Amino acid sequence: MSGATAALVMIHGLLGSGSYYDPKAFLLGLDLRTPDLLGYGTNRSVDLGIDLHAQAEEVARVLREEVGEPAWLLGHSTGGAVMMLAADLAPELVRGLISVEGNFTLKDAFWCSRIAPMPEADWAAEYGAMEDDPAAWLEKIGIEASDERIAMTREILENQPYSTIQAMARSVLEVTGSAAYLEGVRRVLGTGVPLYLLGGEQSAAGWDIPEWVLALASQSLVQPKAGHMMMLEDPAAFCGIVDGIVRGHSPG
Repeated sequence: MSGATAALVMIHGLLGSGSYYDPKAFLLGLDLRTPDLLGYGTNRSVDLGIDLHAQAEEVARVLREEVGEPAWLLGHSTGGAVMMLAADLAPELVRGLISVEGNFTLKDAFWCSRIAPMPEADWAAEYGAMEDDPAAWLEKIGIEASDERIAMTREILENQPYSTIQAMARSVLEVTGSAAYLEGVRRVLGTGVPLYLLGGEQSAAGWDIPEWVLALASQSLVQPKAGHMMMLEDPAAFCGIVDGIVRGHSPG
């Protein structure tokens, strides 16, 4: 780890990337990775096989080939499901898990449930409108559109094509709607790997976490005065909580 205290791989959600809010500026001393999933950012040219299982295999590859040692995984929203699948694929490379309003059941997939069945042309037009007016989209989801947030949102929306988002939305419904998904989560947590749950104060109440997951979690935390896009609303506060988890966790 080249002197770093721990390796942390941050897995972005339905909209990437994992680096638009510059987490490296806040998470100093950690061996931080913010890989682009397939179809996103540097992997934007990938347009086939974009689904949760392929994304999990990509994260496992990053762990094996780029990190090379057990790491903390953080998954936001859809990235939380990818995180769990990756941990099931390579448990020996996972040191801890941080689920940031990550998908557990179809109740968490409300946006995906709307996007997935839309005609491609309709979704392309809606996404194009979001790209054209990021401030309006921010206001629609209840986030004050400051100049800094508008700039970050523009970067978020430009990071991937509409087709990647729709492919992922369809996969979220298929994968997390299957009993096999929660069986895999149970298998992962059965290894004893620590799980931390992090939600936004304004959105955590709608997060559908099974009671048995809550019982097995090391801790549940809430970021004050923030919603689902908490790292966009207050990057410093978000990274402070994450840093406290990774540095403060005591085995057992």
